[in-house]
Amino acid sequence: MLGVGVSHQTTLAQRVDLMGRGVHGGLPARVSLLPADVNTGIQFSRPGRDGAPDRVISASPAAVRNTDFATVIGDGHGAMCSTVEHLMAALVGLGIDNAIIEVDGNEVPIFDGSALPFVDAIKQAGIEEQDAPRRYLKVLKPVRVKEGRSFGELLPYDAGFRIEVEIEFDHQLIGQQRYAATLSPETFERDVAPARTFGFMSDVAKLWSAGYALGASLENTICLADDRILNPTGLRFPDEFVRHKALDAVGDLALAGLPILGRYHSVCGGHKLNAQVVSALMVDRSAWTVVEPQRRRVRGHAELGVRVAVPAYRADLS
Repeated sequence: MLGVGVSHQTTLAQRVDLMGRGVHGGLPARVSLLPADVNTGIQFSRPGRDGAPDRVISASPAAVRNTDFATVIGDGHGAMCSTVEHLMAALVGLGIDNAIIEVDGNEVPIFDGSALPFVDAIKQAGIEEQDAPRRYLKVLKPVRVKEGRSFGELLPYDAGFRIEVEIEFDHQLIGQQRYAATLSPETFERDVAPARTFGFMSDVAKLWSAGYALGASLENTICLADDRILNPTGLRFPDEFVRHKALDAVGDLALAGLPILGRYHSVCGGHKLNAQVVSALMVDRSAWTVVEPQRRRVRGHAELGVRVAVPAYRADLS
């Protein structure tokens, strides 16, 4: 999620295909990342049934259909795609503005439970700069959502996108953790993308009976017993749990439709809270505007500033 220093939109240089398995349905799924024209945004394409045209779901707040254990988006006419958050995080984390995501299956594959496989795929495809100015969603005033002990808020912040996530679990290996950073592609890839999803052995039976986590395994999920981590390889970071919550938040907030210039702070949050904060921001038209970088001359040197753009870049922003 780049700061205001990047002045042009980007897309993928070429197509890349990935094959994996969904973490909740446990079924095989293929995902293909394709280049897209300027001002396309991120669009998910689902194959039509019985020869019908493909269904397109634009990544936007209005597309969110469910936030139980994953972020599910849909087009309002039955086309759905589940577990989009890790892929969305990788796209926005590396600064991709425009892409078509073809998904053959009900879920985006989970791979190792992090965003790193998607980061690797994007880097394999290459990133191409496009001949159009990048536009940013600039937060103008605080927007806050509170639910019980959890809250999330977006606040003004001109230096890019900053994330501050706090969690607290009644488990001796997690407890209280906090992660905060102003993200760049480098910090996202190094410090956030590798963090894997996690779950508790005590919840497995309940999740399975509800139809969730049918594809979960020690290859794609950090699994915690009462007193230990069951994964033979252990943790990638001492605080991998909160870093994964930060990863989820980056992906969920990417559904705003444009890269955010602002600071996101959440306490004991998750997919539902992240989606609620984005929706609350979009509803309050005085809380945001759309800006784009503009080069200006200052004492003989070119610098990047911003100028206000008409907020009609995406249909869902109007």
